[in-house]
Amino acid sequence: MCGIAGIVSLSAAAAPPSRDALIRMAGALAHRGPDERGLYRDRRAGLAHARLSVIDLASGQQPLAGAGDTMWIVFNGEIFNYVELRQDLVALGYRFRTRSDTEVIVHAYHAWGEAAFERMNGQWAVAIWDSVAGRLVLSRDRFGICPLHFCEHGGRLYFASEVKAIFAADADIPRAFDPAGIDQTFTLWTVTPPQGVFGGVSELTPGRIRIYESGVVRERAFWKPDYPKVDGPDEFTGSLDDAVEEVRSALEAATALRIVRADVPVGCYLSGGLDSSLVATLGRRFAGERFQTFSLRFADAEYDETHFQRLVAGVAGSDHHEVVVSRSDIAGIFPEVIYHAERPILRTAPAPLFLLSRLVRQHGIKVVLTGEGADEMFAGYDLFREGKVRRFWGRQPASTRRSRLLERLYPYLSRSPVQQQAMARQFFGRDIHASDAPGFAHGTRWRTTSAIKRLFSADMRAQTERRNAVSELLARLPAEFSRWGSLAQDQYIEIQTLMSGYLLSSQGDRMLMAHSVEGRFPFLDHELVRLANSLPAAYKLRVLDEKHVLKRVAQPIVPSEIVTRKKQPYRAPNALCFVADGAPAYIREALSEAALREANVFDPKSVTRLLSKCQASAGGGDLSNSDNMALVGVLSTQLLHRQFIASRPSGARTLKLSIDIDRVHREEVLA
Repeated sequence: MCGIAGIVSLSAAAAPPSRDALIRMAGALAHRGPDERGLYRDRRAGLAHARLSVIDLASGQQPLAGAGDTMWIVFNGEIFNYVELRQDLVALGYRFRTRSDTEVIVHAYHAWGEAAFERMNGQWAVAIWDSVAGRLVLSRDRFGICPLHFCEHGGRLYFASEVKAIFAADADIPRAFDPAGIDQTFTLWTVTPPQGVFGGVSELTPGRIRIYESGVVRERAFWKPDYPKVDGPDEFTGSLDDAVEEVRSALEAATALRIVRADVPVGCYLSGGLDSSLVATLGRRFAGERFQTFSLRFADAEYDETHFQRLVAGVAGSDHHEVVVSRSDIAGIFPEVIYHAERPILRTAPAPLFLLSRLVRQHGIKVVLTGEGADEMFAGYDLFREGKVRRFWGRQPASTRRSRLLERLYPYLSRSPVQQQAMARQFFGRDIHASDAPGFAHGTRWRTTSAIKRLFSADMRAQTERRNAVSELLARLPAEFSRWGSLAQDQYIEIQTLMSGYLLSSQGDRMLMAHSVEGRFPFLDHELVRLANSLPAAYKLRVLDEKHVLKRVAQPIVPSEIVTRKKQPYRAPNALCFVADGAPAYIREALSEAALREANVFDPKSVTRLLSKCQASAGGGDLSNSDNMALVGVLSTQLLHRQFIASRPSGARTLKLSIDIDRVHREEVLA
């Protein structure tokens, strides 16, 4: 993975992009690409690149040109089937100067146009500039693993892997929170592209291509998730045993591809759950003699999974490494976490992963496999079980026996919403008659999260009260959504919201790349996803047994104690990290009345009451999920305001460049 950035003049009469601005953009992305930096500039466009070298270490520098040196590319990510695509292109007469997947992309686009992206198996954010046609092509992978932001300002388009690079390019680009982005975050847990957190800065929607040419902008999807129609013939027709074999084969192929398509060693995150254990066990098989695994341990026993992690590492025979995380560790690094996340977060869970990626880098590893995506594709979350129970209960709302099935949910939460039957019936019984409504399974989460908006300032309430993030999300659902089964509907919404915007971004790419580590996700191989989506719902969620088919895949190779253990989602200590004695001074400063009034997102008096409540629990009390999310959300938003709005971060002004193609300077010299 790398960092990409660029500036394109939207008018041919505009002045050339600033060389200094491009250098600042590359400097702002230095953590994403510490190995090499490159720049290309002509009178209409400039491209910048910060490289983390993983494939073709000797000759894969960027920006890179296609045939004729008129089509230039900057690329962040990996195309895992680049070897096969290269063979197809050679057969068409293309000649290659490097062994990189980057050159494959630029030739593939020249050969097949926009259809090239449909052929790619991988994760990417790509910008291709055709200097003859005056055309810029932006593309982002199917699930949004690689980030790509863009902004129009002063007759120019700015794009980059991270918003900080756009802000570094031009101090005149406005910096303010977008109320719509804040409203989405404090409803859905995240923004949903193209909506961004900062006004005027958008995010390219996963699975889309965006093209700028001759003053016209067009965008289209090259891929979108699909599921069998309830009344259609396109569902997997094999038996459960057949499904187990096909999933096993697809997962093996996806894992092997992500191991062998690298010119550096590949390690693996190991949480101790089913998904990472499967990936680690398979990864060890394909990695050769030495395979390194990395785990988080917690000083708080409630979150710790050390026993299971060490069990799998022992069976896999990996070189295993651990980092122990305390509440004070989380509080200490939280400002850095927010700087890299570039958006408010409602949980501290990204912070330990920031420390884990640092551990990975300290052991000389640039690439790690993770189990991300398995819960979304194979129905692993309690949310899916909750939706099934509530729909079952909704067919007989007066039944007390059906509602008691809720007691099987959320066993890992110290303050589980199902602990008291009467409260659980009230909490989960809301809208129970509307079980066929889109978003039904997510409604309880959205309502709980939206309660944080009680803390909004009067101005923020006025700017958001006319919006409805849920209605806006549901209005964008695809036409075929209503013909999918209820589990497929729940999965689709989860993928479009929490997975893409939070798990793969705030918890994923941003924490990995903070320490120049690339994450690879076998469960998000699009062929494996296609297979998972085609499976009958009962193969994934069998009664209330989540990921049933995946457990069957794991049985022969993963310790039975892992396969049969109760699911324990990855979590970390939250609000109590920030209210203990000796908490860092930045917390008091960020939550001061002056800082809150300056940011003007939250009401100071409301935040003071929340903070006092949390401080009262610091001696051993417990906080509700809502209060935990509220304090983390407020603090992260305040830090974000201080780092990106109140101050002006900028990239390096001078960089050593491995590629420096400046056609504007050459023309000026010749003139």
